[in-house]
Amino acid sequence: MIRNFLRDRRGSYAILTVAAMVPIMGALALAIDYSEMSRQREITRNALDAAGIATARRLIEGATDDQLKAYASDFFKANLGPVKPANTTLVVTLPGNNSGGGTLKLEANLKYDPYFVPAAAALLGKGSGSNQMEFSVKSEIRLKNTLEVALVLDNSGSMSYLGSGTGQKRIDLLKAASKQLVDKMADQAAAMKQIDKPVQFGLVPFAASVNIAPDNDDQSWMDTNGLSPVHHENFDWSKMTQANMTAADIAQIGERFAEYSGGMWRKKGAGWGTAVGEPLTRFSLYQDIIAQTDREAVPNTVRRVCKRYSSGRCREYTNEPEYEYTVSQYTSWQGCVEARPAPYNTDDTTATTTKPETLFVPMFAPDEARHLWTDLDDDGIPDLNSDNWNYDNDWWADWQDTTTKPRQADMRKYFRVKPYDAAAAPDGNGPNYSCTTNPITPLTDISVTAGKDAIKKAIDDMEPSGNTNVPEGTAWGWRVVSSPAPFTGGRSESEKGNDKVIIVLTDGANTYSSFGDQSYANNRSTYAAYGYAGKGYNGTSTSRIFMGTSSSVSKSTYTSDNFQAAMDETMQTVCSNAKGVNARKIDGQGNDAVVVMTVSLDLSESKTAEKKAIDAMKACASYSRTTIGKKLYWNATGANLMQVFKEIADELSNLRIVG
Repeated sequence: MIRNFLRDRRGSYAILTVAAMVPIMGALALAIDYSEMSRQREITRNALDAAGIATARRLIEGATDDQLKAYASDFFKANLGPVKPANTTLVVTLPGNNSGGGTLKLEANLKYDPYFVPAAAALLGKGSGSNQMEFSVKSEIRLKNTLEVALVLDNSGSMSYLGSGTGQKRIDLLKAASKQLVDKMADQAAAMKQIDKPVQFGLVPFAASVNIAPDNDDQSWMDTNGLSPVHHENFDWSKMTQANMTAADIAQIGERFAEYSGGMWRKKGAGWGTAVGEPLTRFSLYQDIIAQTDREAVPNTVRRVCKRYSSGRCREYTNEPEYEYTVSQYTSWQGCVEARPAPYNTDDTTATTTKPETLFVPMFAPDEARHLWTDLDDDGIPDLNSDNWNYDNDWWADWQDTTTKPRQADMRKYFRVKPYDAAAAPDGNGPNYSCTTNPITPLTDISVTAGKDAIKKAIDDMEPSGNTNVPEGTAWGWRVVSSPAPFTGGRSESEKGNDKVIIVLTDGANTYSSFGDQSYANNRSTYAAYGYAGKGYNGTSTSRIFMGTSSSVSKSTYTSDNFQAAMDETMQTVCSNAKGVNARKIDGQGNDAVVVMTVSLDLSESKTAEKKAIDAMKACASYSRTTIGKKLYWNATGANLMQVFKEIADELSNLRIVG
């Protein structure tokens, strides 16, 4: 058929062919020009988006309006490639100063010179006017309004070691890197004049526990009435009930009794004075424990005192003047709290008295009794000076008892006055045992000098001591940026344009000191945020350190390795809850409710415990929103910690400008 068509010489075919070529060539010309125009428009759009991101960065760095517009134009033209800059115009609309971070708007108008359209127009008999084609593309960059960051920083004893590759202590390296981060973000925040509190930082120093500040002792979210099921975990008030108190007991502590009524233990008896009827709690214990702090001889008085007592009678007497003693409160609560029972130890559930297990309980480390009395005063009462004070946290004189375990929980002992010349407890011992860190610094606006200086001072004041409890530190970091109480400085979770970030750094594995199966009074561990590992509450045998963990963690193995395994699992739960169970994930990337950044310092994958800590920190981290597939985890050394915190600052900057 084609051969016949080509050999055909009749005029009708030629005429038809010529007639058909005009629309065919015109359509081809339009197709080619349309394809090229679409290509140039896409190039222009990409150049516009790139210019928008770059200009947004300059904007938060504080560039002037003229500098921003010139920078946007230069950046846009440099990325046009085959598109002629002369054929484009750029309009930059900077954010207004009325509210929020605003929106940076860029619009490019492009004139396209077609290749074939003029010829097609001539074939179609059109005029010779301008055949340029015009189109526009737009790009908007929504500037993040606000950023809230909690620095959750390890203050355990190992932070006093020298950082690898340096001659400085890890804690000092951390202070320098953290303050550098605050300074960089403060400079960006100060440039955003139109935003209220554009960048806020909080600080959570953690070790074996977390300090939420002693002036919070009267807050509604604290357990001020002893309602929480863990509040009396280590206390036995029944020894002080009126029915159980003997005449000898009353002779030593007076008519002060305990009574359970109205769902709480209360003060009963004439010995309490105006405080009768008030709750018996850890807070009241801190107030009621009294020591003789000073003494003064009473002139012209003599008292015959037994100096040496043995074999049932006094062997040597001496004469002393009578003394007047000054008594005062032995110590006060320093601000550390225990972990709430699962599942509330891993979330930011608002504390309420209608659900007592959500209330926060002050730490109170019991006096860990060890020895029975061996010496008696000449009146037959146990000598408060005779206790040898050499147990792990033996800080008070015990009540006389023939068995060991009840003596630790016997509350009668705390209501005797500690004598003036009694041996002092070892440094760090007492009811505040394991409370070694400074208080949390709530979210503070670092765009103002006072706020920036406050955070930096709190960083400078950090001192290393104690064990490592990363999950408890992380949980409190979340509560700092969260909007509900205890700390209410965070914006509402539903507010748009606001990012909440937790930055967690540790230099070691989770640690809870073990005493094994032979520990005194079934404690099986030192006392810290989870109480004693060997004790449960409300009659349960499972302690809080194991509650909420999977079957892979033994609930009856009291070793450091098993404690670490339990705490590592708890840490994953905290991070998962903070990030949000229903967070949107696309190809391993998503917008977590709270962005979690983690840093391990001077840890080696060749060491089993440290490898577990690295894996736990890596698993907790969020994915970057700007770099596909990148986990926000860094394994830092002392030598490169400063650089790591610079990279963290870049990620925080990205959060502020990427919608």
